[in-house]
Amino acid sequence: MFDECVIMAGGSGTRLWPLSNSKKPKQFLPVPTDRTNNFFKLSLERAFSLVAESGRIIIVAGKTHVPHIVNSCTALDEARKRRITVIPEPEAKNTAAAIACALVFIEKTTAGRNRKIFVMPSDHLVEPKDVFTAQSLVFAHHIETENLAIFGIPPAAPETGFGYIEISGSDVGQEVMKVVSFHEKPDKPTAERYLKSGNFYWNSGMFAFSSGFIKREFLRCAEDIITPFEALPVPQKDAYAIKDGLAILEHWKGLAETYGQIRKISFDFAVVTKSALVVMSAAAFNWRDIGSWDEYAALVKDGSSDSSETTVFRVGSDNTFVDSDIPVALCGADDLIVIVRSGKDGSAPSVLIAKRGATQAVSAVVEQIKKENRSDLL
Repeated sequence: MFDECVIMAGGSGTRLWPLSNSKKPKQFLPVPTDRTNNFFKLSLERAFSLVAESGRIIIVAGKTHVPHIVNSCTALDEARKRRITVIPEPEAKNTAAAIACALVFIEKTTAGRNRKIFVMPSDHLVEPKDVFTAQSLVFAHHIETENLAIFGIPPAAPETGFGYIEISGSDVGQEVMKVVSFHEKPDKPTAERYLKSGNFYWNSGMFAFSSGFIKREFLRCAEDIITPFEALPVPQKDAYAIKDGLAILEHWKGLAETYGQIRKISFDFAVVTKSALVVMSAAAFNWRDIGSWDEYAALVKDGSSDSSETTVFRVGSDNTFVDSDIPVALCGADDLIVIVRSGKDGSAPSVLIAKRGATQAVSAVVEQIKKENRSDLL
């Protein structure tokens, strides 16, 4: 078992704009296949399956996300709530800062004892849970021998929206394989070549390591990120606010100033790609990073139905997916993704219309919105 599980619940999930935004990002949205759950709740269930009964769940998230976390944990029993600590980030600085912050918190609250840690994002779909749990616990053994372990996802298609992990061809099929290199999101021809080769996997963003090992790797690869956190004091009792039974580390002295001096970079770029001690296991479970509206729509039955909160009228409109909180009528509108938010929840009204297969371009739309200083839309 692991001693700690770190859940990264920050980010604004803008790839699913306008349904997902900085106030309520993807991880807190209902899962298309099970609208009684959100992505975060399911990740929390997986986290508890990995840690011992005395183990903790450390959730690193933005300040605006805390109410969503508290709400998502309402149904937990008091014993489980006591095992959770939420660290609100003063500002978003990507995953290297989030993991360094959690690592130092663990170090300072366990008197520096070496701990086995699993890190997971909060916005992925992983099932079945028992297969994920069993395979993850294998990592608990391998990280005792000074390794950073990562899950690789066997690619189902030449996907251009994911990073790739390359392993040695001679290792294919083994329980744990040595990582040769990491590759950023490729173009289509490159992704097709990766798929054909048989020794490339999608990067899942799920890691396991011992605290002592990863601390040394941070100091070797990204000392400027870990060192400022080490200067923080041990959090005292008055640093925590208790909200519905959850400990929220709202007043960790010096945290805001520390975040102010940390560069914005992913854990992958800062540490993982620079380490020579990375091993990978090919996931035996089903994994989906719902990184586009095309993928979201595919999760809904038939891939062409609607997940709308209201009525959709159709006249001669085929293969068009609609998610709207007001009535929508379609006439001769084929092969589209239509997302409508009226603003009745207090956010700015917004509409997305995209051709199926082109929704990766939503990221470019979000960048345009930022350039126009329309933060109200995000």
